[in-house]
Amino acid sequence: PNTVDPVVFRGADNRLWMTYGSYSGGIFIMELDPNSGFPYPGQGYGKHLMGGNHSRIEAAYTIYAPETGYYYMFASYGGLSADGGYNIRVSRATSPDGPYYDASGTNMADVKGAPGTIFDDASIAPHGVKLMGNYLFANSNNELGYVSPGHNSAYRKSDSGQYFVFFHTRFPNRGEEHEVRVHEFFLNEAGWPVVAPLCYAEKVDGSNAGRTRDQLEAVYASEIPGTYQLINHGKDITANIKGSSNIQLSAGGSISGAQSGSWVYNEVTRATTVSLNGTSYQGVVSKQWNQVRNRYEVTFSALSADGTAVWGIKSN
Repeated sequence: PNTVDPVVFRGADNRLWMTYGSYSGGIFIMELDPNSGFPYPGQGYGKHLMGGNHSRIEAAYTIYAPETGYYYMFASYGGLSADGGYNIRVSRATSPDGPYYDASGTNMADVKGAPGTIFDDASIAPHGVKLMGNYLFANSNNELGYVSPGHNSAYRKSDSGQYFVFFHTRFPNRGEEHEVRVHEFFLNEAGWPVVAPLCYAEKVDGSNAGRTRDQLEAVYASEIPGTYQLINHGKDITANIKGSSNIQLSAGGSISGAQSGSWVYNEVTRATTVSLNGTSYQGVVSKQWNQVRNRYEVTFSALSADGTAVWGIKSN
C-alpha cells in the first residue's frame, strides 16, 4: 500500500488507531501504542479495510458516533482534478478495525478494482454510500455547485452533538481552482450520514439572544410544502455535473413535477421520508443559508436503501 493520507483516531474504549493507504493496495488500519504513537509490533501492513488493485480510493477518515454506536469511515473515490469525478463516500462498522459495510451490506474489504486493472472505476462505483459528487443547482450563477469534492475530515461538536464534514472542492467553470468548504451532516433514522445541501452557517437571533439552538433549528411542518430544486447524486464516478430539477411537495403529502411520489415529516426529530418514482429516501430536514438568495431556506438531504443521496432546496 501507499503510506499516505494517515489519520489517527480513538475508539470508544480510548484505544488508538491509524488508517492510511490509497491507490494501489487500498486502505489499511493499524493499532498504535498511545504512549509512543508508534504501531504495536507484529501487525505488518495492518488490517485491510477497503480498496486494492489500483482502484481510485483514498483519504480514509473515521469518526465514532455515540448516538448510533457506529464508526463511520469516509473515503474519496475517483480523481481529485476537475475531470476526475472525485466524490465522498462512507461505510460503517461496529468496531474501529471493521469490517466496514455499505448500506447494501457489502463488505468494503471486497471493494477493489478487477485484477490486472488500473483505475477500474466501474468495479468500485456501485459500492459505498455516495454522499456527494459533482452537482449544480440551477439559476445560482454557478455558485451553488461543486466539482470533485473530496478528501474530507469529519467532526462532532460535543456540546451540541452537531456533525460537520470538511473537504476541498473545485467549482463549475472554474478549472482547477479549489477551496475548502464545511457542511453540516445529520444521521438519518437508518443511522447513515446525510449531508446538508448548503454550506454551514451558524444560526443566531440578534434580536433574541435567549432562543435555544433547538428553537433556532426548528422546521415546522407548515414550512415544508412548496417547490424544491432536487439533485440526485447517483452512484457513478463521473466528470459530468448533476443538474437540478423541480419538484413540488404539497400540503397533502404528495410530490409532483419532474418526479412523483410522497413525503412524510416528523416535526420533533426533523426526520423525513421522501418517495420519488417508487424509491424511498430517508433523511433529515434543516434550514441552511443560501448564499445566492441571502436567506435561510428549508432543505432536505436523504439516502435510499442502496446508498444514493438526494438533496432538495426549497426555492419559492
